[in-house]
Amino acid sequence: MDFPKDDNLIVGLDRADDAGVYRISDDLALIQTVDFFTPIVDDPYWFGQIAAANALSDIYAMGGVPKTAMNLVAFPSAKMDLSVLRNIIEGGLAKMREAGVALVGGHSVQDNELKYGLSVTGFVHPDRILTKKNLRPGDHLILTKPLGTGIINTAMKAGVASIEIIDRVTTLMATLNRGAAEIMADFPVHACTDITGFGLLGHLSEMVLGSGCKIRIHVKTVPVIPQALELAQTGFVPGGTHNNRKFFEPWIQISESVAPSMRDVLYDAQTSGGLLISLDKESAEALLQRLKEKGMIEAAIVGQVLAGPREEVIVD
Repeated sequence: MDFPKDDNLIVGLDRADDAGVYRISDDLALIQTVDFFTPIVDDPYWFGQIAAANALSDIYAMGGVPKTAMNLVAFPSAKMDLSVLRNIIEGGLAKMREAGVALVGGHSVQDNELKYGLSVTGFVHPDRILTKKNLRPGDHLILTKPLGTGIINTAMKAGVASIEIIDRVTTLMATLNRGAAEIMADFPVHACTDITGFGLLGHLSEMVLGSGCKIRIHVKTVPVIPQALELAQTGFVPGGTHNNRKFFEPWIQISESVAPSMRDVLYDAQTSGGLLISLDKESAEALLQRLKEKGMIEAAIVGQVLAGPREEVIVD
């Protein structure tokens, strides 16, 4: 397709990234993103929080600060009480207040299936934009949240997840990446993305393709929600995870020593996952220490960036 062009468009559809970036002046650019989905938890207030945190995450992943948002709502008003919608929006507003974001409007439609999310605009200095493609050999990779939310969400829908794990995962998905992004801003980060629907291996593949580099992931250091491994062993693996494996498998080399359940977790489609941050080894160790000091105790260095020539993700 021939997309409209503009000399001030810094990040657009010509490259796969977390959001679009448009230059306003020499020291200001706008980051724009949009995301919405169907409920993944039963509680409407928590659903609103999770959907908002997920949409805001793309701004943080680009190195920016979210400023304004617009609600996106599809609601089956003929079969669902409006109090449900009110609770969803209240949940979204709670996350916007936490992020310092102003709600400036939105749009709603009648639909047979409930959906909610946000269109978000953020600010960033044009020289401090973070993209997926700026990997450098020798970089270390930090993941700020554990994996496994997609598998656990599948178990929740089947009614087999415990109250304790439901509470844990719900809180995890509703947690903003703001804290990690604010700490990250003090370090010489080369590349960043957030882990969402394509899973860890899918997003790593996006980072490595076209970079001239390859990535090695050390499976023993990857943070995982323990119950996700147990549930994967019993078959609670969402369709999105299987789709990720089929699509990204050509760029992935996984050691035979990696258990099938762990492979499922690595491909698992996440909702409102953590940031994946690439920076030099010394800075990565200092950043990880700061993250842990601020309560992100499950953050971990999960791998390294290596020189090509083959662009691939190696898991061992």
